[in-house]
Amino acid sequence: MLFSLIIIVTTIMDLEKEIKAIKERNKRVEAEKAWETSLTRKVSIVILTYVVIVIFFYFAGLPKPFVNSIVPAIAFILSTLTLPFLKQLWLKHS
Repeated sequence: MLFSLIIIVTTIMDLEKEIKAIKERNKRVEAEKAWETSLTRKVSIVILTYVVIVIFFYFAGLPKPFVNSIVPAIAFILSTLTLPFLKQLWLKHS
């Protein structure tokens, strides 16, 4: 009887540890998901894309690096606008 009670208590404690670990993991996953879809992330990527391409175009000797670097940055913005739509379409038909 006492042995069975100890096993039950140990099992309950193990389950509580697992639940706590799952909740902590879920919290991390939710934070990462929030970052992935955040405006801050998108703006940061646009700015970094623009800066890197300006530097590349400048050292490659291409004309108007500051103006021509706008195209890849705009392409990224467009991809972030169209991908959610495509994702929903894909999820609906898969």
